[in-house]
Amino acid sequence: MTKYGSFPGARPRRLRTTPAMRRMVAEYRLHPADLILPAFVREGVAAPVPINAMPGVVQHTRDTLRKAAVEAVEAGVAGIMLFGVPEEAKKDAAGTAGTDPDGILQVAIRDVRAEVGDDLVIMSDLCLDEYTDHGHCGVLDADGRVDNDATLERYAEMAQVQADAGVHVVGPSGMMDGQVGVIRDALDQTGHEDVSILAYTAKYSSAFYGPFREAVGSSLKGDRKTYQQDPANLRESLRELALDLDEGADMVMVKPALPYLDVLAKIADAVDVPVAAYQISGEYAMIEAAAEKGWIDRDKAILETLTGIKRAGANMILTYWATEVARGL
Repeated sequence: MTKYGSFPGARPRRLRTTPAMRRMVAEYRLHPADLILPAFVREGVAAPVPINAMPGVVQHTRDTLRKAAVEAVEAGVAGIMLFGVPEEAKKDAAGTAGTDPDGILQVAIRDVRAEVGDDLVIMSDLCLDEYTDHGHCGVLDADGRVDNDATLERYAEMAQVQADAGVHVVGPSGMMDGQVGVIRDALDQTGHEDVSILAYTAKYSSAFYGPFREAVGSSLKGDRKTYQQDPANLRESLRELALDLDEGADMVMVKPALPYLDVLAKIADAVDVPVAAYQISGEYAMIEAAAEKGWIDRDKAILETLTGIKRAGANMILTYWATEVARGL
């Protein structure tokens, strides 16, 4: 008698026989609404500026950013995460361009909101690193260290001006202790109770950020190891998660994505709020570079990595391929 619980009765390959069969029994499916497009807008440029380390990605002008937002809506992408790149002369120790109502990020938020309204979830990077002449995510003390509590005051100001500009979601990415609570209070006290917070809960000090620093024109000297997480640590992420939720985070994020799928899975299992993962610049650059060499199939690799991120527990994925993938889906 055939034993149906084991071979030869049990044959898992029966469910892999045809594309239609594989599609029918697939456990996870990507959808355009899973995707968020990170986008850079640069002050004072007349044409988009290509990012050498990220083929196909540019620093937008205000006009091309508006066009990219419309294209994202048409493709069914859920959201857009905006990063501002100010003119070099406007950077200073306190990152004041980041809280200027007429700073490039605030202007870009207003542009995109005017162009697409509520058809796209408009998100903004809430951090000082793009605007400081030292390139750190906060203000420095007399000894040159990032001053956590002084930085929180600046983040509260940033939250207000970004909300005033019309953002739907702020994304505090600086990994300062207490940032979510301070930002929530600042938003609520200025009549912006409906603005959500996407907490960068587990943001690791990663080698994969390299291309991003070109993308935002970073002035960083040194590293961010005193505030971003150590790649060796997992329990620490769960502690950060508990703190962010207690402080009022509406959504949480793991960044980078692929090297930290175990962290993503742990966090996704632990929460009842939406979970995001950011497929960052280095992850993008590796696939594009290997594909350009003919070493991998670009399109298949993109979909495989995004499916893996979703399988690990992400409800939302920030990826520079968002519009392209959404069109294909």
